[in-house]
Amino acid sequence: MNAPINRTMTPVQWGMLLGLSVLWGGSFLFLDVAVAVLPVFTVIAIRVALAALVLLAVLRLAGDSLPRDPAVWRALAVMAVLNNVLPFTLLGWGQVHIASGLAAILTATTPLFAAITAHFATTDEPLTPNRLVGVLLGLAGVAAMFGTSVFDDLGVNVLAELACLGAAFFYGISGVYGRRFGRLGITPAATATGQLICSSVVLIVLALAFDRPWALPLPGLHVIGSVLGLAVLSTSLAYIIYYRLLARTGATNTVLVTILIPVFAIFFGAALLAERLEIRHFIGLGLIALGLAATDGRLWGAIRRAAKTA
Repeated sequence: MNAPINRTMTPVQWGMLLGLSVLWGGSFLFLDVAVAVLPVFTVIAIRVALAALVLLAVLRLAGDSLPRDPAVWRALAVMAVLNNVLPFTLLGWGQVHIASGLAAILTATTPLFAAITAHFATTDEPLTPNRLVGVLLGLAGVAAMFGTSVFDDLGVNVLAELACLGAAFFYGISGVYGRRFGRLGITPAATATGQLICSSVVLIVLALAFDRPWALPLPGLHVIGSVLGLAVLSTSLAYIIYYRLLARTGATNTVLVTILIPVFAIFFGAALLAERLEIRHFIGLGLIALGLAATDGRLWGAIRRAAKTA
């Protein structure tokens, strides 16, 4: 029997949400360090393969098992492409050219893409007025971050920003696509492990074909540590915390992590990589945060209740 969902989170659950924000905010730092030395496909292939091995061990310890139905594995393969292969690759390439904090801000638009996708792809998640306002605010935030650079030469920085936005788009689609696994009776842990196994197969083939990793020089300890951090902390451990939060607090509470991730990514980038963002990036982050709050609906509900009791 599933545990009941707590709409009001406990202090422990808030701590888990904060920890998840640190892990996923840190992933931008790890990725930034790794792709500065190693090719993107190699970094991502190692990330998902190691994460899959860790989650396989966790799955066995928990007494859970992977699905056997070929139809489920076909769905997991699609999920792997949408949720891992494409966004991880786009983010990896994007972070070769732009700051990790900016990449994190752009991927914070994921729930807005999910809201648009859900409106057209499902019957029970229409684009309500709150969500529409949220999407428009989010798009305004993206426009503010790009500024007038979109009217200049379509340089590599603009393409990198578009790549990170593309990653958010695929994350949004995968969130809607992933709803089917609950109906198929697949546990969240088995879903995460299965999609990472499928991702590993695809990305190892791509890394072998394009990066020739056997010919690469051995990277420094800081790069090896960053790849291990990506795999074990920002993927395996993050997935475990994410799915536990999802089961106990629901998607509406868990999605708050997307507001906090850029904060930690910006902090890590500034403190450890000496990155600095322009004022328009922070304006964009503020508009995206307002958009997520509007999509969530609780902030405006609280304001209306406060106005009525005033």
